[in-house]
Amino acid sequence: MRPPLPLPEGSEELLRTRIKQAKTKSEYQRVLCLFLRAKTDLNPEEIAEILGWNTGTVRRIQSEFIRKGDSIFNVSERGGRHNQRLTIKQEDGFLAPFIEVAHEGGVIVATDIKKKYEEIVGRKVPKSTIYRLLGRHDWRQIVPRPRHPKADPVAQEIFKKTLQKKLPKK
Repeated sequence: MRPPLPLPEGSEELLRTRIKQAKTKSEYQRVLCLFLRAKTDLNPEEIAEILGWNTGTVRRIQSEFIRKGDSIFNVSERGGRHNQRLTIKQEDGFLAPFIEVAHEGGVIVATDIKKKYEEIVGRKVPKSTIYRLLGRHDWRQIVPRPRHPKADPVAQEIFKKTLQKKLPKK
């Protein structure tokens, strides 16, 4: 097995200050993973056992530090809208004309919104993109009426009274 590559010069002092500046547990563990290597003669298996990590993770972090240096600590949080086509503010502006139509009592159809969105973005998008966009802006699906608008309640009552009910056989 080949000997591990040495850490860059001044790493121990850098890591000592980084330990004090760590704001999250994961950031602290990343720095500690490197500090233990710089300060002691622990191998990756022992460091992994101390941190409760996998040995491969320890090796990967140490290797990245050797290659990239201090920049490996500038890790962004998980999640977010990494594939967004429009910002939230742009989406508000995009939905404004549809809101006006809705306030005037007009019917808004998701396919119309989808067509306009595709024109602005310049590519096709699935319907789910539009429904998520509407959900982000607190739009909801309006449930249809519980009865048909042309229903005749008088005719329905007459039908109920004249309906021949079959009695179960004994």
